[in-house]
Amino acid sequence: MAAQTDVVRIILEDHRRMEDLFRRMRSIEADRAGALSVFADLLIAHGLAEETAVYPALKRFKHIDDEEVEHGEEEHEEANRALLALLEVSEVGSEEWDERLEELAKAVAHHTDEEERTILNGARENVPRERRDELGAAFSDERERHLKENCGDIAYIRRLLDH
Repeated sequence: MAAQTDVVRIILEDHRRMEDLFRRMRSIEADRAGALSVFADLLIAHGLAEETAVYPALKRFKHIDDEEVEHGEEEHEEANRALLALLEVSEVGSEEWDERLEELAKAVAHHTDEEERTILNGARENVPRERRDELGAAFSDERERHLKENCGDIAYIRRLLDH
């Protein structure tokens, strides 16, 4: 199967992967800490790539609501704060860990739902396929760059939020 190039499809694939990782983090039979580590890297890299490579470009299209794009950036910060709170819990699977996991899941689900209904549908309707492919390549490159920086590390996330 060929790699996806449409930025909308790539972002949707990341969203579905995050949902799968949430299922793994909730399962007592899974490597919950391992799933959290993968999730942390993906969430941070995904959000930074959207904010750098995708959101600024989408703001240039008149039928995509700039306020929705800016709101998406605010929701990234909320999710990042919820992620940090979960990473700061020392005992995986404890009651506190489960509570923080659900707070994170709620923040991410809210964001992905809203983004898919507003920003991504707007991109599908108003951004030519060729441009979506260009944005997909830029998004993928940027996401990969952040993944190589170990962006899901707790110290990295603290620096990002203090910034």
